[in-house]
Amino acid sequence: MAFIVLYDSNVLYPNTVRDLLIRLAQHGIVQAKWSEQILDEVQEALRRNNVGDGEKRTELRRRMNAAVRDCLVTGYESLIEGLKLPDPDDRHVLAAAIRAGAQVLVTDNRKHFPPDYLADWGIERKTADDFVMDLIDLDDRVVYGCVMEIANSRTRTPVTFDDILDQLERSQLIGAVSLLRAGPNPSA
Repeated sequence: MAFIVLYDSNVLYPNTVRDLLIRLAQHGIVQAKWSEQILDEVQEALRRNNVGDGEKRTELRRRMNAAVRDCLVTGYESLIEGLKLPDPDDRHVLAAAIRAGAQVLVTDNRKHFPPDYLADWGIERKTADDFVMDLIDLDDRVVYGCVMEIANSRTRTPVTFDDILDQLERSQLIGAVSLLRAGPNPSA
């Protein structure tokens, strides 16, 4: 059984990173989780940055929820009040991770999720870059294949594997991109 990860809104916002994280879950390397409240934050960030109209953002949300089986975490609200984080507005993320039984919280927000506090809940914080690098170490062929799928799925203009790596690199997946540029390990 795949280990459980909770994706924070900041790693679900960038299109290509979101696409990669969802595809990794679809391939069963992880069981991805998020909450409606996390998706609210994604939609608000997209709205604030004028990405798509309301209908497109609603469709994105529907497609995300349909893409990963059993992704939505519910019933975490009663945990929020008892949690202590530097930013109280982030407690819902940790509460959802606890409720989901997540082993990993994937967030690029290091400051608001102290590792020692998360460890009390059996949760490890990983940036999107560190998380993808770990998955490359676990099964580089799956990660490499997911990037190929993204390139092959883009239809507006011809998109290459390197174009997708460039997009991931612009989203700060520097270490993961470096490993992916080398290609899958032939001895694996």
